[in-house]
Amino acid sequence: MSTPSMAPPQRDPAEVAPANSYHKADPVWVYRNGWRAGVIEASSVMAVTVTYRPGSHMGTGVDTFTAPYVTYRADEDPALDRRQENALAFRRPKTGGDGAALLGFR
Repeated sequence: MSTPSMAPPQRDPAEVAPANSYHKADPVWVYRNGWRAGVIEASSVMAVTVTYRPGSHMGTGVDTFTAPYVTYRADEDPALDRRQENALAFRRPKTGGDGAALLGFR
């Protein structure tokens, strides 16, 4: 499925999946100033938390959306779908006893 064409208020409520039907890492579209590619981080009965691309750049944002503002995505987004789990916590091994070389102080 390509980018959805209808804004959330125009969607048929019978076709809106409940928020708790989404699972961690599901690829989705979210509506924030237009439809944006995203990935589910968490879900509850009321809403989902999504990491998504708010613009055309490679940066991401995290926000909470209710069910009408989310739909499944089949298109791949390289910036979101191939990221490492917990990538921000990745650390390179120290190269010296004090790590100064790693920070460029030598």
